[in-house]
Amino acid sequence: MFDRPDSKAALSEDSQQDSVILVHLNFNDPAFDETQEEFFELVNSTGAKIAGVIAGKRYRPDAKYFAGSGKVDEIGEFVEQHHASLVIFNHELSPSQERNLEQRLKCRVLGRTGLILDIFARRARSHEGKLQVELAQLQHLSTRLVRGWTHLERQKGGIGLRGPGETQLETDRRLLGGRIKSLKKRLDKVRSQREQGRRSRQRSGIPVISLVGYTNVGKSSLFNKMTAAGVYADDRLFATLDPTLRRMQLVDTEPLILADTVGFIRQLPHDLVESFSSTLEETRDANLLLHVVDAVAPDRDELMAQVDSVLEQIGAQGVPQLTIYNKIDKANDLQPRIERDQQGQIQRVWLSAQTGEGLELLRLALQERFPADMPYAQPVNP
Repeated sequence: MFDRPDSKAALSEDSQQDSVILVHLNFNDPAFDETQEEFFELVNSTGAKIAGVIAGKRYRPDAKYFAGSGKVDEIGEFVEQHHASLVIFNHELSPSQERNLEQRLKCRVLGRTGLILDIFARRARSHEGKLQVELAQLQHLSTRLVRGWTHLERQKGGIGLRGPGETQLETDRRLLGGRIKSLKKRLDKVRSQREQGRRSRQRSGIPVISLVGYTNVGKSSLFNKMTAAGVYADDRLFATLDPTLRRMQLVDTEPLILADTVGFIRQLPHDLVESFSSTLEETRDANLLLHVVDAVAPDRDELMAQVDSVLEQIGAQGVPQLTIYNKIDKANDLQPRIERDQQGQIQRVWLSAQTGEGLELLRLALQERFPADMPYAQPVNP
């Protein structure tokens, strides 16, 4: 257990000075330290004021409280000591566990999925992105409606609000279901427009290259260097949510389209993957994936495996990949270079999007992959 006094504001705008307690338990996870540091980054990206972190070891989660009863008492002491308004677990909590913890701790409790959804809500800028995030939030909330209500046993009727004899919970579920249905209908329209653009690119035969990778590995910085697009790039998790496509022209190649996409993360919530499906189709339908990797990350192989897992989840595991090891400027022993397979095809490029070192090697790799005299057809998915 230790303090993190370097954190800034609070999760909600209404409680700027409230403290947040973090809980991260080790279930024999060999990557415990890395996942804990990522947890800090996630919370810090919300601007939260972290009062402290409570860690511990368990063989399995407790069915009622996720953490053991003694650990919950420890969390409760911290909540009281720091007047905390929120406890965030770096784990997936069931609705009943969240509810039991809130009753025991007398404050709000948030799981990992709720935290990530909060971050996505802060980052969404486009109309489509906001719709996607709201849909994911409501789908997540729909499983947790019973939390916080103390009047569900009372039967109420109201003109234009609910039917006779309908409980408050039934009303909430009905209104929530209606909103989810409305959002899905609006997103279907956006998806139809996006599909028209995709078909137009397919007819033109212009190859599409999609940047993929773990969050905060430098995809947007690389995108800006390659296209001079000027999209927002920042050294924080999920700086990019809305996909951006730009045409670029290299020497001795046909025109290419480069797509910047949302970064992936461990245990990416299923509701987010489902809600962002129309956005992620840009990845699934690409001719080539540039898998951007933080070259100096101690757990880079594990993070690459996490990205491959999400690619499989969205049906993009069969798209050819070119691995881009980025951020070589952060290590003295790394130099720009190209690595080829036994057939002589370029498989890996080492570069720095920040300094521009090695970008000419990436351009060379793309020229070899997409020579000007070769026709290209977009992959057609069923």
